[in-house]
Amino acid sequence: MNETTGLSCPIPFGRYPNILLAHGGGGKLTGELLEKIFIPAFSNPALDARHDSAVFDLKGARLAFTTDSYVVSPLFFPGGDIGSLAVYGTVNDLAMAGARPLWLSAAFILEEGLPVNTLWIVAQSMKRAAEEVGALIVTGDTKVVDKGKGDSLFVNTAGIGVIEHSLDIGPQSVRKGDLILLNGDIGRHGIAVMAQREGLEFETGIQSDSAPLWDLVSLLLSKGIRIHCLRDLTRGGLAGALNEIAQAGQVRIALDESSIPVREDVQGACEILGLDPLYVANEGRLVAIVDPGDGKRALDLMRSHPLVSEAKIIGNVTEDSPLVTMKSKIHGSRIVDMPAGEQLPRIC
Repeated sequence: MNETTGLSCPIPFGRYPNILLAHGGGGKLTGELLEKIFIPAFSNPALDARHDSAVFDLKGARLAFTTDSYVVSPLFFPGGDIGSLAVYGTVNDLAMAGARPLWLSAAFILEEGLPVNTLWIVAQSMKRAAEEVGALIVTGDTKVVDKGKGDSLFVNTAGIGVIEHSLDIGPQSVRKGDLILLNGDIGRHGIAVMAQREGLEFETGIQSDSAPLWDLVSLLLSKGIRIHCLRDLTRGGLAGALNEIAQAGQVRIALDESSIPVREDVQGACEILGLDPLYVANEGRLVAIVDPGDGKRALDLMRSHPLVSEAKIIGNVTEDSPLVTMKSKIHGSRIVDMPAGEQLPRIC
């Protein structure tokens, strides 16, 4: 019982102790928070769709709305920084609803003692990223917390985009037979941030894949690809994203491990660190689940895009049963479960 409010939590959280809330969480813990705290408290049609963005109609216009917070440590990492990451991440969430980004907000939580030059560099990075994607940062907020209470700099962003097509993109549109396309190699962002944080050095210099995805999505839409669902592969990686789709859409997804591109240096780093690339975060990767008749054409379009590397068809939707399975390189089969927790905290 909370002495101030007089309220108590009526639902126990299974095997997850309260201390896990101090470490960011992810995967199954995030799922429990959604199911037992946030969905019951805030349930409405837009939220219950469980998409990267809420989609709604406003006087004849279809809009998408999203928000996210960024606590990545360190602030600057190979291939990006917290500023560009915050813009790209928000734009990508809008893109996953098929929405062209229009306006963004940016709120900053600054720890006392943060060098002003660091904040200036982050702001300039956000400016360049917003200009790149054609969005405007139109409102924001700044708060300062005591030294030792904020770990340098946190950024919260929100975004509004417009949906200019008739497709209903989301897990509820996924159907048996649909093909699953991936736009490039996985795992680089999480490994790049981890290496920078821990002072690890790899001969090839692994860089984050952080990039905006709207231009790629726009290309697919403009060519009439029948997209049923899109999802960017951030926290929880490829495995987390596909499990979320399988659960929300009540479908079974079958993957082929030999079709999933993982760079040799990333695979090696994951083996050293005891990580599975399927669960490592990305910031410039998506899966597109498309009508089977459009699979080959969608793949060719992806491969024509300058920001895409090694686009592949990695699997398909097989039946109405919420599960993700994978055929291994040695032709065995295993269940790809939702990650039990965040493998690498503070990577976005």
